[in-house]
Amino acid sequence: MSAPAPPCVTGGPVVALPTAYGTFRARAWTDVATGAEHLSVTAPPPAGAADAAPLVRLHSECLTGDVFGSYRCDCGEQLSLALELIARHGGTLVYLRGHEGRGIGLANKLRAYSLQENGADTVEANEQLGLPVDARDYAAAACILRELGLERIRLLSNNPLKHQDLSRHGIAVTEMVPTQVPSRAENLQYLQTKRDRMHHTLNLTPTTTPEGPHA
Repeated sequence: MSAPAPPCVTGGPVVALPTAYGTFRARAWTDVATGAEHLSVTAPPPAGAADAAPLVRLHSECLTGDVFGSYRCDCGEQLSLALELIARHGGTLVYLRGHEGRGIGLANKLRAYSLQENGADTVEANEQLGLPVDARDYAAAACILRELGLERIRLLSNNPLKHQDLSRHGIAVTEMVPTQVPSRAENLQYLQTKRDRMHHTLNLTPTTTPEGPHA
């Protein structure tokens, strides 16, 4: 009988992480193959909640959106929505570092932004740079979910490729739970491209102006 395969990620201690959304249990993870560091934050389901597959969000690192609140994408707002839902209903968010710009890195993402300002869409910009449209891989995310005992999940995402990649890595996605947030004038074309060329599940109606807050 062969020995079990060694884990593909190693986890650190579990600590309390109090936030504006509630208190989560946080844990850092290191990808054994690449050395990349990721983070999981988990909230328990409320007492008496139905015994359903837990909510899970795989959130790709986006410095401009998550930290600076950039209106060019919807990443920061999706992160906020996912944390609100997980705090309320229970579940886990895995924050995946090294996924900046759909895996092309921060400097290349800003080079792509420059091309977009000259008329390219988000897909064409990556192609003009000779880079993949989406270079992300979710193998480490699947390893983290398995280490957390989460092999059947409800996935908080609009992106069918995440479903497909997790399924390929042995995680059963029982439901796709949308994380659509209101579009803005600054990101409407970006979101239309994700819908039309990357098959994200989005129903787009602009609800803001460049100067105004969300409706």
